[in-house]
Amino acid sequence: MNRLQNETSPYLLQHAANPVDWYPWGDEALAHARTEDKPILLSIGYSACHWCHVMAHESFEDPETAALMNKLFVNIKVDREERPDLDSIYMRAVQAMTGHGGWPMTVFLTPDGKPFYGGTYFPPEDRHGLPAFRRVLLSIAGAYRDRRDEVLRDGQRMADMLQQDFAEDSRSGSLTPDILDHAYHNIAGGFDATFGGFGRAPKFPQTMTLEFLLRTHRRTSDPRALEMVEKTLQKMARGGIYDQLGGGFHRYSTDERWLVPHFEKMLYDNALLGRVYLHAYQVTNRPFYRRIVEETLDYVLREMTAPSGGFYSTQDADSEGEEGKFFLWTPAEIEAVLPPDDARLLMAAYDVTPGGNFEERNILNMPRDEDVVAYRENVSVAQLREAVARGRKALFDVREQRVKPGRDDKILTAWNGMMLTTFAETARVLDRADYREAAERNASFLLTTLRPQGRLLRTHKDGRSKLAGYLEDYAHLIDGLLHLYQATFDLRWFQEARALSDEMVAFFWDEGTGQFYDTGRDHESLIVRPRDVNDGATPSGNSVAVDVLLRMAEFSGEPSYQRIAAHALAALADDMAHHSGAFGHILGALDFHLGSPKEIALIGPPDAPALDALVHTVFARYLPNKVVAGAEPGDEAAAQQIPLLADRPLIDDKPTAYVCANYTCQQPVTTPEELAEQLA
Repeated sequence: MNRLQNETSPYLLQHAANPVDWYPWGDEALAHARTEDKPILLSIGYSACHWCHVMAHESFEDPETAALMNKLFVNIKVDREERPDLDSIYMRAVQAMTGHGGWPMTVFLTPDGKPFYGGTYFPPEDRHGLPAFRRVLLSIAGAYRDRRDEVLRDGQRMADMLQQDFAEDSRSGSLTPDILDHAYHNIAGGFDATFGGFGRAPKFPQTMTLEFLLRTHRRTSDPRALEMVEKTLQKMARGGIYDQLGGGFHRYSTDERWLVPHFEKMLYDNALLGRVYLHAYQVTNRPFYRRIVEETLDYVLREMTAPSGGFYSTQDADSEGEEGKFFLWTPAEIEAVLPPDDARLLMAAYDVTPGGNFEERNILNMPRDEDVVAYRENVSVAQLREAVARGRKALFDVREQRVKPGRDDKILTAWNGMMLTTFAETARVLDRADYREAAERNASFLLTTLRPQGRLLRTHKDGRSKLAGYLEDYAHLIDGLLHLYQATFDLRWFQEARALSDEMVAFFWDEGTGQFYDTGRDHESLIVRPRDVNDGATPSGNSVAVDVLLRMAEFSGEPSYQRIAAHALAALADDMAHHSGAFGHILGALDFHLGSPKEIALIGPPDAPALDALVHTVFARYLPNKVVAGAEPGDEAAAQQIPLLADRPLIDDKPTAYVCANYTCQQPVTTPEELAEQLA
């Protein structure tokens, strides 16, 4: 009997009709494994994963393979996006066993959850050096039956290794700017000067590294730091990894040129990339970056936003069973939509050819500058832009009639917190009321639906919220609420952020070890309590927790937040300097910690144009190390909650800005020009 039909995860529901007797992770499955004395086959994936679909079709939908699985194992299916704790533990085990990891992940466990063998994708027949899945099943079951002592020893050895790995305490070090300098030089050494980005194919958009480079440029004025960011952002936004018609970024590029992506779109990628393009716009004032930000967030509003205000998780790589089909074009398809001259110019701009660049079709991309294309086509740049703009709209309208990729419509707190941050910050920087409204609706939804009885929850779908929130859920939501407070100066958002900060420390901080754990004190017992400090595709919960506590300390004046954050930073001092690529976000937190952050208080009536002018002066420029508070004159409640608002009268009855740093305040000012001078 397949037990997934009552789950809410779209990934689990994709497997609800399999002939495999799947269980969700839980006491029932683990108890059944103990009672039956069978090993556990744990399969972990996610709904937008192309190779997860392939293995499902080849093996989990195959009656003979399913019969073998049901006979020999207790089979558990897990959505890695719902259960990052299980994914983290067992991915670490698979990487230790095989030297690599990925999804779909297949792990064989003893009935008490200890891993003794694992891998990723297994084909139905022996192929490319990979053993056939059914051969693996028979071999593992035979080992468990005939060499039980050996299997149990391997499982215990792996559990001990994981215990040591997750509990390992980094050497505490001094927090100095030398760490930032070492990190910068390490990162610069891996830069691809031809195509942007870091390393070789496959290439991931390393947004946290790019953010650190922007901070480095701000801190040191080194032009190369900005050059690396701009080269990467321009190559990505002009490549196939960016959806040239609908906006938004695909997951990663399979080649070094950012041309051929894995076509899934992840909410977190678009949150993080939208933010780094916004910051690049603040630094350079280039309209190109603003366009990419707005197209990306408009895509999220159009495709990834629930009526409730929550943000959906992913869009699939496949449509109609083919990877990328929704996004691909042939010349004939374009010529059927556009007038001949417009078709010619658009195909020249987007590198569309009869032979194609992906399975005889075309991923739209812009490898040549506009002036080069215009010269070749004997038109002006203005004529080219007009034709491309008309063509993009027409092709987008036609594409909307195609079968769209599947969408994973569960709502994850951490990923929503990331997108909340991006909408709130963009609303303030670009003065977009619609983005601010989207951020407020999202925050209201998260606080009411995913925190129904106080304890923050992880996931929501089909009216059901469940699973105790992880460290990253708390940290990212706090981050989003602090940015929303700065976008609105509505005290409610700050109050909610502070309450969640206190809960986060209570549930996840361990004073004895000086560490944040990923799971709360109230979490179910697993073979190890996971703790991940590396920034990967998303910032680690640890990094974001440190970041938000540093800012909360500036807002609130509460020294315990600063102490905890500094302790967590010091524990990673050596790692940050020497393994910089895995610590991009927490390097930003260290830059904040060392950077004498500016405390900016803006006082005035909320509808006063003169206050708007001061707000614009603050947010138009790139000032990563700042906190900004605002209130009406005489707002005692705000001053009590946020001490930097206390004793801040209007000067000459005009909206007034107060700028402080290093326990020293400058003269209050009332004009944008004076404020700009202080911020410089």
